[in-house]
Amino acid sequence: MSVANARRTQLLSTYGVGSLFPSDTTSYMIAGIHEWKPRDADTISEPRLARSLNVSELKSPPAGSKTKRDVPVIRFPITQVCPSCRRIDSIRELSKDPAKTQCTCEKKAELSPFRLVVACTRGHIDEFPYYRWLHKGQDSCKGQKMHLRAGGRTSSLADLELTCTCGVDPRSLDGSVGPKALAEFGTCSGRRPWLGPDATQPCDEIPRAVQRGASNVWLPAVRSAISIPPYSQALAKFVTRHWAALEDPAAVTPALLASLARHSRFTAQQIESEVERRRGEQVDDLLTEEALRRQEYRALVEGREQDGLDDDFVCLAREVPVDLEHVIADVRKVTRLREVRALYGFTRLSEETGEENLCALTPDRVHWLPAVEVIGEGVFLTFHRDELERWAGKSFAQERWTLFTSATKGRSPWQQLGDVSGVIAVALHTFAHVIIDQMALTAGYPAASLRERLYVDDEMAGFLVYTASSDSAGSLGGVASQAESDRLGPALLEGLRRLSWCSADPVCIESRGAGVDAMNLAACHACVLVPETSCECGNRYLDRALLFGTPEGGHENDGLFSDVVFDV
Repeated sequence: MSVANARRTQLLSTYGVGSLFPSDTTSYMIAGIHEWKPRDADTISEPRLARSLNVSELKSPPAGSKTKRDVPVIRFPITQVCPSCRRIDSIRELSKDPAKTQCTCEKKAELSPFRLVVACTRGHIDEFPYYRWLHKGQDSCKGQKMHLRAGGRTSSLADLELTCTCGVDPRSLDGSVGPKALAEFGTCSGRRPWLGPDATQPCDEIPRAVQRGASNVWLPAVRSAISIPPYSQALAKFVTRHWAALEDPAAVTPALLASLARHSRFTAQQIESEVERRRGEQVDDLLTEEALRRQEYRALVEGREQDGLDDDFVCLAREVPVDLEHVIADVRKVTRLREVRALYGFTRLSEETGEENLCALTPDRVHWLPAVEVIGEGVFLTFHRDELERWAGKSFAQERWTLFTSATKGRSPWQQLGDVSGVIAVALHTFAHVIIDQMALTAGYPAASLRERLYVDDEMAGFLVYTASSDSAGSLGGVASQAESDRLGPALLEGLRRLSWCSADPVCIESRGAGVDAMNLAACHACVLVPETSCECGNRYLDRALLFGTPEGGHENDGLFSDVVFDV
């Protein structure tokens, strides 16, 4: 039996609940967390994030010895192909034993999972109807055997041909992945195999065939939070570790508090005060994503000196570069931060996380969700709101916003902010990409290990560029060191000047819809696009012209940083 291995972080970002996990010659699907063993998982302390997701606990995916199965899986798809005899059928029919993956043919070859599955935008997934595809909807052809022949000319679906011993005309898989290719076979089956073998729900959508390893077969819905005071302090973390004993008010006696104090560096009074504060929070309204960001923004602006070696939030004020002080209001050197990321659902085919599209991780509500924590560092910038609003209200910025709204068809996350704040959000988002690209050069970090965290609404205007990785690029100090004024100023100016032009210009700067789903204006891989793991928006909602203006119509001096780039 093969052993499938994955890092804990991959169980949120790549191989989470409901995703397909390739292993050697077979394929699995990660089962719902109701099948996991939470008692084997470590609790991750981040009360703010847990409250925002309406759960009481966040737990790291279980990991243990090689002899026990830490995360349960099911075999999916069941449809298999023998590379020797080329028969295609269920694993039960080909191997006569669902626990084995060897064909019963003369060569006993290892079976391979069929490369196509079907899914719909409501998250359902099922086997590809290979039998009905060949037999044009016919339901039965008893006693006959089907084969999948490969022409060997290319690796495309047109080179794969289904045949049957019943004598029906062969049919290739060409055209099977079209949006309406399976419409003749009826609506979606509504299957949700990660929740159980019989888990289905009514669905009237037309399913779509997709490649088993396609990136849109599973799209995670992840929410993250930065640990801020008081949650990042040692006392809060100590109370969290013992919350099972302290949660019940009747159980919190002077004897219990004294016992905990004896085994810690905190007094009984300090522990009791933190417990009371925690209880008061739990009766508050559910935290929203916007509320989480506002709390973090305030904490980053206020800053915090280091208070003990186990403090997870250290944010120091630094000088603003002289050449950019008319736009940038504050600079913070974040020498230590802790980020917690929690998986609360997923989608298929579409990133829209509405009520109908978001898939649950369990059939019933549970009190916990899988999460990971990473330690990092970064640079935080805030901007003069009045200066941004003055610039965003000008005709050039508003013209670009009109073009942007048309390209995104109103689906931008900042659409509801209005014309002025929406322009500011797109400009700061693009500027964050400029900094990521530049720090990959000046700080020596791979761009994929850097991330952005945007703080933009009708009141906030800032962003954090940070590294929070589980590998060696997580917290080496190189990114935070770029916040020093003698480094930050030259780095920002160099990045702005370098990306003020693109090797794809004038095509790039004149674009009216580029990138993923055509939701960018002037942005391409030769200028401001970054690795998708670095961008909160999946490399969408960008416009380089807002920073540098456009030569078309004489708007070279109307960008947010045009005066800095072209006058220095």
